[in-house]
Amino acid sequence: MMAIINLTKDNFDEKIKTGTVLVDFWADWCGPCRMLAPILDELAEKLSDKAVFAKLDVDAEPEIAQRYGISSIPTVILFKDGQIKETKVGVQPAAVYEKIINEV
Repeated sequence: MMAIINLTKDNFDEKIKTGTVLVDFWADWCGPCRMLAPILDELAEKLSDKAVFAKLDVDAEPEIAQRYGISSIPTVILFKDGQIKETKVGVQPAAVYEKIINEV
């Protein structure tokens, strides 16, 4: 099983620097974030050869959330070699995330 990695201020920049990384900005108290989690778990299994899947707790790491202007969660940002390629706010169907990963 492909694990979704947890990002912190200590490893965030290093982890998004190279390759394709899908980052879920979330919080424990967020109901829609909990709805999104199994969708991303499934995609992490299916697309582990195309992208790294990661989560960042906005309550634990507010400075990173501020850096990317996160005002609503869940927000998913797709990075390619450290650059933002796509941003999705709210819970989307798995096909939406799969499409943006496949297009990068």
